[in-house]
Amino acid sequence: MSLLAVGLNHRTAPTSLLELAAVSADDAPKVLHDLVGADHLSEAVLLSTCNRTEIYAEVETFHGGLADISDQLSRVCGVPLTDLASHLYVHHEARAVSHLFSVVCGLDSMLVGETQILGQVRAAFRLAQAAEVTSGTLANLFQTALRVGKRAHTETSIDAAGASIVSVGVRMAAFDLQARRPDMLVAPVASPGCDPGDAVEALLRPELTAPVEVAGPAPLAGARVLIIGAGAVGSLAAQTVRRAGAGDVVVANRTAARAARVADLHDARAVGLAEIAHEVGRADLVISSTGASGLVVGHDAVRASLAGRGARPLVFLDLALPRDIDPAVRELPGVTLIDIEALRVALDGAQVAHDVEAVRALVTTEVAGFLDRRRAERVAPTVVALRAHAAAVVRDELERLRTRLPDLDNREWDMVSGTVRRVVDKLLHAPTVRVQQLAEAPGGDSYAEALRELFDLPRDVPAIVSAPDLDLVERT
Repeated sequence: MSLLAVGLNHRTAPTSLLELAAVSADDAPKVLHDLVGADHLSEAVLLSTCNRTEIYAEVETFHGGLADISDQLSRVCGVPLTDLASHLYVHHEARAVSHLFSVVCGLDSMLVGETQILGQVRAAFRLAQAAEVTSGTLANLFQTALRVGKRAHTETSIDAAGASIVSVGVRMAAFDLQARRPDMLVAPVASPGCDPGDAVEALLRPELTAPVEVAGPAPLAGARVLIIGAGAVGSLAAQTVRRAGAGDVVVANRTAARAARVADLHDARAVGLAEIAHEVGRADLVISSTGASGLVVGHDAVRASLAGRGARPLVFLDLALPRDIDPAVRELPGVTLIDIEALRVALDGAQVAHDVEAVRALVTTEVAGFLDRRRAERVAPTVVALRAHAAAVVRDELERLRTRLPDLDNREWDMVSGTVRRVVDKLLHAPTVRVQQLAEAPGGDSYAEALRELFDLPRDVPAIVSAPDLDLVERT
């Protein structure tokens, strides 16, 4: 069995393909069960965010596991594997571990150092646990990854800017609104009449990833904000716009109770989805991230909502994948749409994180430690099986000896049997200790294999024995 990670992300695939590959929390259990129901996978975890869709698995064989995962991703996307393959990356064993640790630390994010990914990885792991498709190897891997992610964010300053995709999007929206509304020019980040295309260039300055509650006038002072979706992203959006000085904040969600919960946390109003059209007409900024499989806000609905608002601009910030907002709203007068692709363009090449090298060093150390423990765990059943085998031989031979020496009293028999056991223990001590030491080095599994061959140990160690009381080229 070995670890395998296969996926596509913002570096290897266009947003249009990532949109097709996105898997909602409702659909994920079926995808996971289909994966472990395949011929070569025993465990699986699916990580699907606006930046990536990745499958981590324990597989019986590399090529068989790769084929099963690739086929599943092809079905999810609805794209032939021949067209999808060039966008996929594959990581095996040590590189799979390193990739996950880098992801959870924010090193592989569109916004390096962002903090949302830690919660997203945790949610993916919990979903896999709830679906009962992970227990041993992957459970250990993801628990370790989450610990590493916490270390990165607490022991380094990689997230010192407090940035997230949400905060960057809100800052871009504020820039656009201030550029087009002189009455909102309370923070000197834009000028009236500024071309929206210039916003991207300007936002590549350090201010892009500064916390939105910067000293001085708030960037969204008095703005009316509608947030569609009350999940983790929606809640973070509500928190972010509040810190940016937004005035009236409204949270809309399919589930009224969930909308009310988020609204209560952030001094906002809660409404149902049926009221979205009305609230869009009142809003200056609409932020959406629902996880719905289809569009939530359409072109015609927005056009109708614009009636009577005059020249007041409206900005949509679509953080969903698949997208929530109809791209055609860009054609409407006074409307700006900032989506995942726009965020990608804005952040391309931006150096925004601190302590990246320190986090990379942390990842390297943690990967080495995880692999050492994994190799030792692989050897442990062989060591236990060897000692169990030796104990069985000693027991059989002592029973045979007892029948041949019936005149020995109990004291004499204890001396004989004790001596035999000590001799066997001493003979086994050096090789069993040494094989565990050697297991920590690359290729250490071969020493355990040698022990199994030399002593004719069973390949499948029974549970009672293993219990504690007894050449594909990788692409990035």
